[in-house]
Amino acid sequence: MQLRHAHGLVAVVTGFTLLLTAGCGGGTPTATPSAPPSASPSASPSPSASPSPSLSPSPSASPTPSKTPVTRPVTEKSYVLQRTSGSSGVALTFDDGPHPTWTPRVLAALRAKGVKATFCLVGTQVKAHPALVRQIVAEGHTLCNHSWNHEFKLGTWSDAKISSNMRATNNAIHEAAPGAPIRYFRHPGGNWTAAAVRVARSLGMSPLHWTVDPQDWRRPAASTIAGRVVKGTRAGGVVLLHDAGGDRSQTLAALPGIISGLRAKYRLIRLPDTL
Repeated sequence: MQLRHAHGLVAVVTGFTLLLTAGCGGGTPTATPSAPPSASPSASPSPSASPSPSLSPSPSASPTPSKTPVTRPVTEKSYVLQRTSGSSGVALTFDDGPHPTWTPRVLAALRAKGVKATFCLVGTQVKAHPALVRQIVAEGHTLCNHSWNHEFKLGTWSDAKISSNMRATNNAIHEAAPGAPIRYFRHPGGNWTAAAVRVARSLGMSPLHWTVDPQDWRRPAASTIAGRVVKGTRAGGVVLLHDAGGDRSQTLAALPGIISGLRAKYRLIRLPDTL
């Protein structure tokens, strides 16, 4: 099974109690999270510092959980997530890359339609494919931190360990694309905790969730993915899609229908680089 786990200007955040839906995977998998490399203790990510490879396992080609996670909605009680684009525009977001097969094809599909999106990057993937990070930035897309190795339980760790993981990922991104803004963090699986939100904000990143999850990581037909997105999206929506974590051919095939269907009603935007 592949990842998906299911997996704005933050001018608009919801301050009321939210019921999170499973996405980018949802639920808690059984895979044991790997330790990220150590990162410098500065509050802001350093463009020059790089993760120390001695403290982490060798990057895998693609983060993969051991089994399909169980969908368990989590009630938000003590923190606020960004779940909208911050305007009436709709934002497409892609998780788990960059991937050498699927990310270039997703970028080409977006380029063909003149669409800018937001890419939530996994640190190990960034280390393995830095040129793709540079391409994402060069083509005008927004960057989002998606943890070092897609650690589903990241938010349950100590603040210091969460911070090290997030900063290591930011540092890897900045090694590939020096100075690129990283204004968002998305927790793997949507498994948000108050600690993850607190640390992300302390590093200048908005905790980015989503409003539409077509569960493309389960690889339904392209028509199903497109239908779920177009039907479920409202103004200001944030759409969760994937460009890595497994076979993304159906997601890729769904993109033209998603773009045309959403454009019939909304403006498609990338999330802003400044908060």
